[in-house]
Amino acid sequence: MKKPIIGVTLLWDEEKNSYWMLPGYLEGLKEAGGVPIILPLTADGTDIARLVDLCDGFLFTGGQDVSPRLYGEAMKPTCGELCPARDAMEWELLRRSLERDKPILGICRGLQFLNVALGGTLYQDLPTEHPSELGHSMRPPYDRAAHTARILPGTPLAALLQKTELGVNTCHHQAIKDLAPSLVEMARSTDDLIEAMYLPGKTFVWGVQWHPEMSLQEESSRKIFEAFVGAVQQK
Repeated sequence: MKKPIIGVTLLWDEEKNSYWMLPGYLEGLKEAGGVPIILPLTADGTDIARLVDLCDGFLFTGGQDVSPRLYGEAMKPTCGELCPARDAMEWELLRRSLERDKPILGICRGLQFLNVALGGTLYQDLPTEHPSELGHSMRPPYDRAAHTARILPGTPLAALLQKTELGVNTCHHQAIKDLAPSLVEMARSTDDLIEAMYLPGKTFVWGVQWHPEMSLQEESSRKIFEAFVGAVQQK
């Protein structure tokens, strides 16, 4: 069986005017049996259609905040840096990928973007909109648990990990506020934020708020990548 090609949405550094990538995303996919390729930043529909033809699945990575315009809100002063070019590309990439039932994994911003694109909303800034003693923006190192997520029974994540709780790392100031109607949550933090969700009816469309790519020494993190790549291979 050929190794599947996984398209990985790139990271953008506005200050340096450059593309970049965290190695954990690529290493997690490689260790799970995939061949990751970093996608270019383009909103050209023809180019994106070719990328969807080329790739067997897609990883939507972390990064800048999702534009509040996409969920019908004005940008608040507490919202962080945006990347309109990424929003435009990922909107088209997601639309075409869902039409083709390409397996998708969203991590951090990736989970948030999936939720927004499917009709959900976000907290633009957790400290001001969802105050909690539970910190969601930990200091490095990120390869350790910062808080616990409760895994909902009967969900694909529960079936995969065979756990009811999971210690997760965390590095975000935004989160899902209103879950998109078509999505189903799979895990929730003890301060009532959605930590994982999926889209029923598709081969594999999952999102996690934490960063498994930064904790690959953990079996649960590797299993998430393995489940994703395994779904791509079976497609």
